[in-house]
Amino acid sequence: MAAGKKRVLDEVSGNPKAKKTKTEEHSKKSKSKSKSEGSTQPTSTLVADDIDFPRGGGTTLTPLEVKTLRAEAAKEVDEELFAELSKEKATKRRRKSDVNGTAKGSPKDGKKGGVRIEHLNYKRAVVGMKILGQIVAVEPLALIVSLPNQLFGHVPITNISTQLTQVLETVEDVEMDSSNEEDEETSPSRVPDLSEIFQPGQYVRGIVTAVHAPGATDSSGLGRARDEVQKASRRIELSLVPEKVNEGVAKSDLRTGFTLSASVKSVEDHGYILDLGISDVSGFLSFKDSQKGPFPSERKLHVGRLLDVAVTKLSGNGRTCNVSVDPKALTTACLTEISSVTSVVPGALVQSLVTAVQPDGLILQVLGYFDGTVDQFHLVPGDPEEHYKVGQKVKARVIYDVALSTPSRFALSLAKHIVKLSTKSAISDEVTTPLRDAYPVGTILEAVRVTRVDSERGLIVDVGSDLEGFVHISQVSDEHVPTLSASSGAWKLGTVHQARITGYYPLDGILQLSLRASILSQKFLQVADVQVGEVIKGTVKKLTDSALFVSISGNVDGVVWPNHYADIPLKHPQKRFKPGGSIKCRVLVVDPERKRIALTAKKTLVESTLPVVTQPSDAQVGVVTHAVVFKVSDKSLLVEFYNGMKAIVPAREASETVIATLSSAFPIGKPVQVRIIAVDMETSRITASIRQASPNFKSAITDVSGVDIGDIVEGVISDIRKDKAVVALHPTQVTALLSLNNLANRREVSVAQLRSSLKVGDKLQDLVVTSRNPEKGFVLVAMKPKEKEQLVQKNQLSIDTVQPGQLVGGRVLRHTRHGAMIKLVKSITGTLHPTDACDDYENGKPFPAVDSVLKATVLSVDQEKRQLTLSTRLSRLFPGQDKPIVDREVTSFSDLKVGQTVRGFIKSVAEHGLFVTLGRDIDARVQIKELFDDYVKDWKSKFTANQLVKGRVLSVNPEKKQIELSFRSGDLQRDDRSRLALSDLSEGQKVDGRVKKVEEYGIFIEIEGSKVSGLCHKSQLSDNKDADVTLALRSFREGDKVKAVILSIDLEKRRIAFGLKPSYFEEKDFEKEVSASEDAEVEEHESSQALGVVADSDEENDNAEDSDEDVANDDEGDDSDEESDAEPGMDVDFTMDLQKPSGSATSKAPVDTLRLDGGFQWSVPDLTEDVEMDSESDRDEDMQDSKKKKRKRKEIEQDLTADMHTKAPESNADFERLLLGSPNSSYLWVQYIAFQLQISEIDKAREIAKRALKTINFREEQEKLNVWIALLNLENVYGTEESLEATFKDAARHNDSKTIHLRLAEIFEQSDKLEKAEEQYKRTCKKFSQSSKVWALFGEHYLKRGMLEEARKLLPRSLQSLEKRKHLKTICKFAQLEYKLGDPERGKTIFEGIVDSHPKRWDMWSIYMDMEAGQGDIMSLRNLFNRVLALKMTSHKAKSFFKKWLEYERRLGDEEGADAVKAKAIEWTQRAAGASES
Repeated sequence: MAAGKKRVLDEVSGNPKAKKTKTEEHSKKSKSKSKSEGSTQPTSTLVADDIDFPRGGGTTLTPLEVKTLRAEAAKEVDEELFAELSKEKATKRRRKSDVNGTAKGSPKDGKKGGVRIEHLNYKRAVVGMKILGQIVAVEPLALIVSLPNQLFGHVPITNISTQLTQVLETVEDVEMDSSNEEDEETSPSRVPDLSEIFQPGQYVRGIVTAVHAPGATDSSGLGRARDEVQKASRRIELSLVPEKVNEGVAKSDLRTGFTLSASVKSVEDHGYILDLGISDVSGFLSFKDSQKGPFPSERKLHVGRLLDVAVTKLSGNGRTCNVSVDPKALTTACLTEISSVTSVVPGALVQSLVTAVQPDGLILQVLGYFDGTVDQFHLVPGDPEEHYKVGQKVKARVIYDVALSTPSRFALSLAKHIVKLSTKSAISDEVTTPLRDAYPVGTILEAVRVTRVDSERGLIVDVGSDLEGFVHISQVSDEHVPTLSASSGAWKLGTVHQARITGYYPLDGILQLSLRASILSQKFLQVADVQVGEVIKGTVKKLTDSALFVSISGNVDGVVWPNHYADIPLKHPQKRFKPGGSIKCRVLVVDPERKRIALTAKKTLVESTLPVVTQPSDAQVGVVTHAVVFKVSDKSLLVEFYNGMKAIVPAREASETVIATLSSAFPIGKPVQVRIIAVDMETSRITASIRQASPNFKSAITDVSGVDIGDIVEGVISDIRKDKAVVALHPTQVTALLSLNNLANRREVSVAQLRSSLKVGDKLQDLVVTSRNPEKGFVLVAMKPKEKEQLVQKNQLSIDTVQPGQLVGGRVLRHTRHGAMIKLVKSITGTLHPTDACDDYENGKPFPAVDSVLKATVLSVDQEKRQLTLSTRLSRLFPGQDKPIVDREVTSFSDLKVGQTVRGFIKSVAEHGLFVTLGRDIDARVQIKELFDDYVKDWKSKFTANQLVKGRVLSVNPEKKQIELSFRSGDLQRDDRSRLALSDLSEGQKVDGRVKKVEEYGIFIEIEGSKVSGLCHKSQLSDNKDADVTLALRSFREGDKVKAVILSIDLEKRRIAFGLKPSYFEEKDFEKEVSASEDAEVEEHESSQALGVVADSDEENDNAEDSDEDVANDDEGDDSDEESDAEPGMDVDFTMDLQKPSGSATSKAPVDTLRLDGGFQWSVPDLTEDVEMDSESDRDEDMQDSKKKKRKRKEIEQDLTADMHTKAPESNADFERLLLGSPNSSYLWVQYIAFQLQISEIDKAREIAKRALKTINFREEQEKLNVWIALLNLENVYGTEESLEATFKDAARHNDSKTIHLRLAEIFEQSDKLEKAEEQYKRTCKKFSQSSKVWALFGEHYLKRGMLEEARKLLPRSLQSLEKRKHLKTICKFAQLEYKLGDPERGKTIFEGIVDSHPKRWDMWSIYMDMEAGQGDIMSLRNLFNRVLALKMTSHKAKSFFKKWLEYERRLGDEEGADAVKAKAIEWTQRAAGASES
């Protein structure tokens, strides 16, 4: 009880301020009254608590409490008396002052007595405060926002909008969807990156959700390191969710021009539904209006995106509000009336009235009701009393509401960039420049003048160009400054100082400056200020096991990696680098985005005076610089320059002397001096040389600039080698190499005779320079060929003196559509048309190789273009000689006659046929119908540009300059055949025909070579009256050749009746047919070889020969194949073999290959039936057994009934009928789907696929999988990304998930969607990281795209995820991929490691040998076989290796090698037998 009373009295006695405020607002009479009421207040409180007073005037208070109450009462009386006296004195002093003076000087008088202009700080920012901010940085999961009065805020990604948070929360499979984000870029419902929604400089409305306790940060801003900026911004956490920011806005406030925040709720047919955060009202933004917004118009807005909108119209029912995102409307929209104070949102432009002007800002009346303040940071720079007057009307923008103020008031801004909702810019000479570009961080301002002093916060200085800067009190001096004075001290008003820019306050539009001497003297303020290659002095900060950290300047630190501690590896780096010690380094890499600087302490690099290579433009050929060995392989070094640039040093350029291994001579981290010898700008490949960088190397290289390709030179033989002669040219003394074969051919003697007669010192003349090698300082020369007319020297050749018929020499530059471009001299070029290149197109070189040197004769001269028309035909070069001309020149239309056979080159492949060039200005056309004798659907794939073809001239029209060619056989007789009429035929005549159509009542036959056709009734098919004629009809197919007899001719009805009975014919009729057919085949073969593509026919002949050889080799190597095929662990990729042309060198290997002469199809009924029927007929002739004949007849009957299904379905009814018999056939279902796609029935195809999945029996897993794959292909080509993803997830649930993942990646790869394929492989590896197959296929994908480094990084990643038992298998697969698609040397290195660590894994040895065999290096294979056979193994295993070796020797080696293998096999067998006996 006593405790309760004591607490109440303490509360009353401890609240004297409430009575004071009340007293000041009343008269003296009311004061005494309130005082008496105040004295009885404790009594009433106690009565309410049922506390009884004791009798006798006693009290329940303790003596100490009574004493405290009396002291407080006395103090209260003194304060009231003092306040009354001071008030009377003040009244007397101000009795004569006017109203304006009262408003300015005495804020306590009048209405505005309680309004103070306050700055926003972390204490005044409370939860629930609505505030306007400007985005400073967009991070992956948050926004950093600039707030008024130099504050920063932090907006997590979950505080953007409710819809965006829901999208984040409803992600079903994090692994799958996270890897699928990039695949669904066009989907508005995917999770967008914050950088797609926001950009720096954008204004946002927010509400404070949390204010955290201050950390170890000061109030400076962006000049600090990024992590410190984040710490500062995290103190105030904001939310941009419209439901919170627009809380308090009523439906009645949604008038035209009202601006607020909204988020995209959904995407509809005509626009977007927006969430305004107001109950019962939704916003609508049409697609047309969205085009006006400040975002890309070609992409749809994502669900959850935050927008600033202005109301344009509220619907009649009040449920929908049309809005606009036009920036102009948002900037100019002014708020005129509201329903309540909560309707005012940050960023609103309001009409205001200036009611008071104070030195630190303005006091405004907002919307006629509410108070507002403007601090000096948000006014025009200068004295407020000069720019603003009381009673002035201004438009200001609300930046936040002052929390816990009664009545409510707002903080506003009159700054121009905030009123216009733009970013602050610096104006210089009427040129507007962004603040960050005009004043970069680190800039030193020589003179800034102090214009305002805030004793507790800092200085405001004038920078110039209407721009101000803020210097926090902690940045005024290196020493502690407790307070600042405006009238005295070093930083009083008007003083000028040197300052340095350390950051920006974007919303306030001012610079963040520092006057501290330590900041001014710092060389670098941020990482971007550091230049690559610069030598700096730093201080050792700390040394760890992984790196050395060096303090460079202020907050800027660098790191030195262990391989850059010194020129040689240090065993005890702690002895050299001690914390606090100074160190001299050179900047190696600067990464401003990651705020990282890598340094090097290598003495060679630090003290180097050579040029520094930091970017591709610095890498010029001939530059000598220092580099560091980065990587070592067997054949090359990889050295690193600055900024991550690398160069490759081939092994031959590593040293003048022979080095056993590069790794021993050049350890990783060794500094070397290199010379750049080649730069490929397209691939950014740099080739360097250590050997050529030595000081004495220049004397060893002879300058070959005085000798050019094509020059005629002479020299003296200085040395004779195995197959070359070294010649010293005169007078340049350039070393040249001359082939002895070339010299022997020129002198018409053998090489042996030449070698015996040739001596050092012999003089050689008439040498032609064919190639130059400036890097090694020598040229290649050849003997000048015999010719009647000398080649014109280059220095004598000019466009004025050259004449037609003159011989010239030049080099092939490139190939154009008019032929080869030949460079003769610097300013003269020539054109060599392919028809002028040789007299025999097939055996010559109509398209000479680029950079090859040739001589030609001039046909014509074009003085204007300074171009020659050339010819290299032997008949032109040597007109006196009788050279055979296979393809004569075609110079005019008169050179061509109808029926003439000519050859030319395909100029282009058009939609309606081919264009063939026959001469320089003579082109011919080949229509599609004239390309083949038979119909060919995909005819374009048969022809390519520049292909040699042969055709027959059909027509020549010189007036229209048109020539028609034909590739078809017998084109000249076609018209005669078509003229055959009924009157030319007679009854009983036997003719050859072709089955045109098969009906139930008979077959229609068309006479061969004409268009005359007739009917053979089914009764005229067989002599056996009891035979099943229907069965006989089924044996005929359209296009079958038959021999028929004309039974009757009806000229009136124009009908012919044919008969096919065997009794109508004699044996001699068929003998004639056979001989005729043989002659026709010979003629057809000759014509097919004569016309069409010349190169293809030759290749077919070569392939046929090779195939014969293959068959012979297969017969010999059957035994060896049995053993090699039985080897375990063989992983042979047959698809690689199928892609190789059969005419290649490796085609002779005894490998059973799949022969697809008719092209690959799901079903080839005609071919299969022909084969079956032929085989059956052969068996019937050979076998006489009646039982077997009966069995054969049954089989034939069965095949014939099955022929019903061989005809391709042509309608939905056909497919439905077939599916009734085979409902589980995925082949039929997929054909049905493809049929629908051909007629553009996409939805119908989807329905059929789903129906197939329901129909196929659940046990037929493979059949179902085939349909799923077809459905995925369909969605990939015709569907959207959403439908494809849904189908993919459904397929993964119903089938083996890994298979579906890999099949989808393969589908993407086949459709050239490589980026999507890569993402699919990534998600597959993430989900099935325990599968070796997945990693191998991913690596193969990278290698096919040429991304070697990415592919090679996968191997160590896969080994971290896979079980140990799968490591060897995975490494082996990656090694095979290197052989096939990457670097065979790298694959060889990997296999060497495998067989070294697992010498008894014979399967690995076998795969290694197969891979090496693919390279064709027989010496390497011999080495491998010798190594493996030196190991201990069983005789069976040794036998298999010897057979494999023998096979390789026969295929790649020679007879000596094969004999050596046999001898070694015998030796091994004898040795093994001797060991077993002992």
